[in-house]
Amino acid sequence: MSIATTLNAMDAASARAALTNCCAAGAWVEGMLAGRPFADDADVLAAASAVAATLTEADWLEAFAAHPLIGDVATKDLAAGEQSGVDGANEATLSELAALNRQYAERFGFIFIVCATGKSAAEMLAILKGRIGNTRDEELKNAAREQLAITRLRLQKLADPGDNT
Repeated sequence: MSIATTLNAMDAASARAALTNCCAAGAWVEGMLAGRPFADDADVLAAASAVAATLTEADWLEAFAAHPLIGDVATKDLAAGEQSGVDGANEATLSELAALNRQYAERFGFIFIVCATGKSAAEMLAILKGRIGNTRDEELKNAAREQLAITRLRLQKLADPGDNT
């Protein structure tokens, strides 16, 4: 089944819930709901990008707040699949990820966002180290770009719920 077919077949409440699982920014969800029905998957993905381009800083922060921390043991089940790269990581890497995640959140006021699919814990740690020295404005843009990548992957999973990446 396609993303468009899946979203178009849902009632408003189900579509709202499914879209919120893709991106928790309320303005993004409402924009996507207003775009239904979608012609095809390309239309869904184009709408996702177009609506994302209209989001304010507050909207992005709302989306970021719904994410589990990369490598956080307490939210491991929630992030399963997307953050599978942290599975099997050594304790030193996980400990450094946790410490830098805290520093990042203190520095920028939001958690570190990275599209973790296909990345190892060491790769995510290297990305985090590379971004922690940025300005807040640079990081807001980086995090928004990563959030959109995550959102697009989650939209694609609507058509293939068995895909756990």
